[in-house]
Amino acid sequence: QVQLVESGGGLVQPGGSLRLSCTASESIFSLLPMAWYRQAPGKQRELVGAIAIGGVTNYVDSVKGRFTISGDNDKNTVYLQMNSLKAEDTAVDYCNSLDGEGAEWGQGTQVTVSS
Repeated sequence: QVQLVESGGGLVQPGGSLRLSCTASESIFSLLPMAWYRQAPGKQRELVGAIAIGGVTNYVDSVKGRFTISGDNDKNTVYLQMNSLKAEDTAVDYCNSLDGEGAEWGQGTQVTVSS
């Protein structure tokens, strides 16, 4: 099964930016549409946004205008650029296919937004 490795998380102040990466063990093309998810402390994992063939993206309302998903097929990698971060963006972020079944779930990457 395809394996995914998320990276790029860290501690950032409110208003700051981070770029997360999700690298697959094989071509991401077969996993499209791919999505980013996040799980905040004490909450269920939720969808953040997704990218489809052709680079078409969609986002949940809470991140629209702040987050951008992109992909690089040559590097088997999907990115999540996060700007204007807020405390409520604190979570462990994951990637997978949009149906959540395309690959083995990775360990995620911790994003902490705090002053």
